[in-house]
Amino acid sequence: MDHPGEKKSLKIRIKTFLVESRRVWQVTKKPSKDEFKSILKITALGMLVIGFIGFLVTMLWQMVLR
Repeated sequence: MDHPGEKKSLKIRIKTFLVESRRVWQVTKKPSKDEFKSILKITALGMLVIGFIGFLVTMLWQMVLR
């Protein structure tokens, strides 16, 4: 067991990382075409919203500085 304050060696940390990464890799799957399209739409919408907010902030800032 790990004791509080005890440092793991680099070799043990790397091995732990690889074991955890392998576990994650085993449960992942390739998205279907419909899932991919949904993810793409949501991501694009999020980028547009963030861009619009940035545009509004810039416009308001320009109006304040005049």
